Order: sequence, then C-alpha cells, then structure tokens
Amino acid sequence: MNNTEKTSENQPNNPLHGVKLVTILEELTNTYSWEELANQININCFKSNPTIKSSLKFLRRTPWAREKVEQLYLYSIKK
Repeated sequence: MNNTEKTSENQPNNPLHGVKLVTILEELTNTYSWEELANQININCFKSNPTIKSSLKFLRRTPWAREKVEQLYLYSIKK
C-alpha cells in the first residue's frame, strides 16, 4: 500500500481531501468579489491589490488564514 492509498483511507469523510488551494480560491473568487472576501475574512491579501498568486503565497505560509478560507469554501459549497 502506498502513501496515497493510506491518505485516502485515513480521510474518507474529509470534503477538502484532494482539493487544491488554488481551486478553493478560484471557486471563492467566482462566488464572491475580492471585496466580499475581505469582508468575510479580514486578511490583507484580500484587501490590498488581491490576486490569486499573492493570496496563495500568503495562505500557504499562514495556517490560521488558510483554515478560515477553507471554512468559507466549505460553507459556500453547502449552500
């Protein structure tokens, strides 16, 4: 059994499993404007010259912010 199989078995109910951060951001920016995202999640990468690239860089280095983005994504897909 390889690592991919182990991960799949360990997270069968994780809706974020296999979803890339770039996909999450793209979906959120299709649903919300950058201004709406900044209102939902108070982080500068959504307020000051926001781009997917700059947001990815920040979110990959900042676990608490990434968690908030993931939670908003989960909320938006449940709607």
